[in-house]
Order: sequence, then structure tokens, then C-alpha cells
Amino acid sequence: MEITRGGSQASIQGPANYFTGSVRVDPLFAANAPARAVGVSVTFEPGARTAWHVHPLGQTLVVTAGSGLVQREGGPIETICPGDVVWIPPGERHWHGAAATTAMTHIAIQEELDGSTADFMEHVSDEQYRAGQGAL
Repeated sequence: MEITRGGSQASIQGPANYFTGSVRVDPLFAANAPARAVGVSVTFEPGARTAWHVHPLGQTLVVTAGSGLVQREGGPIETICPGDVVWIPPGERHWHGAAATTAMTHIAIQEELDGSTADFMEHVSDEQYRAGQGAL
């Protein structure tokens, strides 16, 4: 058994090549072999969001605070709120982030495959993001 105390791991700023806007990533747990699951808490300031990306083994998001948006390629932009759980299947191209005027925090759980949990692509444009404002 291992206990990791809250606040014992350093927060990091979300890398600019993976995110637009101000994003803080707080590690929760790493994969301990043979397990592959990794968990982080991610806080998006208003208007912040991920780039388009995929997860080789899928991803589960648990929204814990605020209001956010999520979209899979070709689908509508949907609002997510505290208590919502979002499952993104393996290989599904998508993005997620905060609403324009409200921050959003979620716990992200994904599995590693060959040392990777995600493949990031191009940024979500401001035009693509603004299209979601009707979803709120």
C-alpha cells in the first residue's frame, strides 16, 4: 500500500503545445506496473482548452468544479458540469476545456500504452471554440 498525501506533488503549467490558455496540471497517481492507469487533476482557467488529441486506450474525465466544454470530432460541443463523467473511447479525436467565463476542473484518468497516454495534434481554433458558446 502507498499513500500519496494531497499537496505533496508539484503542480505544473500545462505545456503550450498541448493547451491554449492557462492550465494547471496536478499529478494524482502514476502507473505502477503491471497497472497502466494514470490520474491527474487539471484546472482550466476561463477560455482555456486542450488541443485536439486522442488516447490510445481511452480516457475518463470526472468534472469536479466549474463549467466546461467537450467535443469529439464531427460531434456537437457539449457542456460538462460537476458530477459529470465523460468516457472518450480509444482513438477518438476530441478536445475539452473551460467555458468562456468560468474555470473548470476535472480528474483525467487514462492508461499508458508503450509509455504514452495521449497524442496531441493541432490547437482548437478560437472560431471552433466560440462555436461552443451556444452550448452553455
